[in-house]
Amino acid sequence: MVCALGAAICFGTATVLQAVATRAATTGGGGDAALLLRALRQWRYMAGLGLDGLGFVFQIAALRSLPIYAVGAALASSLAVTAVVAARLLKVRLSGVEWAAVGVVCAGLAMLGLASGAEGDQAGSTALKWAMLGTACAVLLLGLVGGQLPERGRALTLGLGAGFGFGVVEVAVRLIDSLEPSTLVANPATYALLVGGGAGFLLLTTALQRGSVTTATAGLVIGETIGPAAVGVVWLGDRTREGLEWLAVLGFAVAVVGALALARFGEAPEEASDQASVETV
Repeated sequence: MVCALGAAICFGTATVLQAVATRAATTGGGGDAALLLRALRQWRYMAGLGLDGLGFVFQIAALRSLPIYAVGAALASSLAVTAVVAARLLKVRLSGVEWAAVGVVCAGLAMLGLASGAEGDQAGSTALKWAMLGTACAVLLLGLVGGQLPERGRALTLGLGAGFGFGVVEVAVRLIDSLEPSTLVANPATYALLVGGGAGFLLLTTALQRGSVTTATAGLVIGETIGPAAVGVVWLGDRTREGLEWLAVLGFAVAVVGALALARFGEAPEEASDQASVETV
């Protein structure tokens, strides 16, 4: 659980750093490539990338020892981390409801920590590995369709698709049982992880650029938590501690609802741009 929370802290903090760096980089004009090059020259953006990489390592470590439902809820809590970091570093004002949501997320994670058992001991079938690869490819197709929808429907569809893609990554990590090159190449879960992660990142980026941040992030939270949790319980044998099933279900629901209440922090708030514009980069 420490690794899962570490991943949430890394991802949540990286969101603020990268958003500030990207907005500061927009002052120079030019296309997307020029924007990316300017962002890469800023220490905040590079620090954010480093935190993303460290968070991914923590995520893998957590998925190898915890049920998927616990890790998914912990990753969704990165929105609470983003909210707190934005409040402290960017002086973003949180409403009373949002501070309450941060507390709700923490309470849900505490319940999950108490109730979670070890990861399931069932090996994923070959059919499940191929199903994950098929789902990852379907996420790419969903991105093509979702991009043509009206703004509100587009943000929700792309956000859900991104969540499904990241959910495929969560399940695929559990389906990779050997790191030997020959085994990795022959395992469909390896390709599911790569395609799912890439598709999720692409769809989320598009959703945040072309639609409502709150709507897209809400879709992301739902997509990356509920489906993977169900796969872990039904097909991979994820369980809770004896007699604490009710506490795990309650903790999962509480953490996800709290994260949804903080969905506007899927991208750092607009106040960040004002501060970024006056700081020396």
